[in-house]
Amino acid sequence: MIDLTFVEHNGERHSVSAQQGTNLMQVAIDNAIPGIDADCGGSCACGTCHVRVAQEWLSKVGSPGESEALMLEMTPENDESSRLACQITIEPEMSGMIVEIPEFQM
Repeated sequence: MIDLTFVEHNGERHSVSAQQGTNLMQVAIDNAIPGIDADCGGSCACGTCHVRVAQEWLSKVGSPGESEALMLEMTPENDESSRLACQITIEPEMSGMIVEIPEFQM
């Protein structure tokens, strides 16, 4: 299992375990993480699974693709660490990763 931590905008932390190959949005949904709405079910069409990946983990998750980047442009708290959780596939090298959940989703 791969250990991950979600941090809500108020600082509350949620430590979870995930299996390789799942996406970060599904991990959040399966663990009832507050603030991840996932309205489109993971099709990169809504922006309601916006997270910020801690700086030291950005190289592990890679850069957003074109459709993800366009969706992120519309999110209210977009910055250089922003990603859509539905577009991050969990890999073993992500064990220990910390992601922040912005206060507002799209």
